[in-house]
Amino acid sequence: MNRTIDHLLENYGESHQNETNKLIHWFCVPLIVLVVFGLFWELPVPVAIKRALPFFNWCWLFMVLTVSYYFFLSFKLAVGLIIYTAICASFLMWYEYQSFIPLWQTCVVAFIILWIMQFIGHHIEGKKPSFLTDVKYLLIGPAWLMAFIYRRLNIVY
Repeated sequence: MNRTIDHLLENYGESHQNETNKLIHWFCVPLIVLVVFGLFWELPVPVAIKRALPFFNWCWLFMVLTVSYYFFLSFKLAVGLIIYTAICASFLMWYEYQSFIPLWQTCVVAFIILWIMQFIGHHIEGKKPSFLTDVKYLLIGPAWLMAFIYRRLNIVY
């Protein structure tokens, strides 16, 4: 019997066969993850929580929940996705302190553009995005890309 992760990756892959759509996903999915983290990063934190936990923001909580889901699916894939999550967190911290454009504005614009590109890719593919059948596929996209990298590196996940 297939493991859950194998089943999810296989189902996700069914609507990602076209090379142009795959290329669009390789560009857009990692950036969508980054901008979603950025939007959570910018959500206001109640003063009481901020006093008790000065470095807390909603992104950290979202990251922990997301990575926990990946650990449930595949420990080894989760490790790779933690590395990407750490890269995202590092970038967001850098951007927040270095940019003159507010993070939330950049993330909203990027989110819209990236999703338009994703839908163009699926239009080219001729298949609807997987998340329209089940919302959990929003989290499977990054795992699908990481699984591809693992297969190329001969890492069993």
